[in-house]
Amino acid sequence: MNINHKHRILVLNRIWQPVNIIGVQRAFSLLLQDHAQVINTRDSSYLMMDSAEWLAYSESELPEDGEAYVQTVRMRIRVPKVLLLRSYDRLPVQEVKFTRENLFERDNYRCQYCGNEYEARELNLDHVIPRDKGGRTSWENIVTSCITCNSRKANRLPHQASMHLIRKPERPRMRPFISYLIGSECDEDWSHFIQSKK
Repeated sequence: MNINHKHRILVLNRIWQPVNIIGVQRAFSLLLQDHAQVINTRDSSYLMMDSAEWLAYSESELPEDGEAYVQTVRMRIRVPKVLLLRSYDRLPVQEVKFTRENLFERDNYRCQYCGNEYEARELNLDHVIPRDKGGRTSWENIVTSCITCNSRKANRLPHQASMHLIRKPERPRMRPFISYLIGSECDEDWSHFIQSKK
């Protein structure tokens, strides 16, 4: 198959950690400028190839049906599935967005007052310090609470309602970057590189 705009390539830093997912044009740019090497996932050898080796490989091993390639005047060049950067060794920082779902995730779908676990539809978000008492809508002042505990606390501070938090609300640590990028669309050839990072 020829490529389409949705085709994606996994990028690893030089210590083999997933750091990005890019399109075909960017992948070939990195490869041809010698900023990256291809990791051949086709035969599970994970052999690293520079651009010249990848072109020679593409010429000698024609793409199979269903395999992505770029058609040039002379040949079909295989589209790599995984690139390894030559010099970049950091991990990008991905801040977790402040959303209802992420708050539930941070608190493990547990009411932070009674400790019971609930379905998302049975949970509310509670301002530990109520808004009318100067409480802000932030990671550090919002907790997951069940409807019963939320009603019991009402518009009071926890100690005024004789309630105690299970744990202090904090900004969550960054989400593994690659999980954020990949979402549910994961190429099976990437599994060797991301299975322990998910």
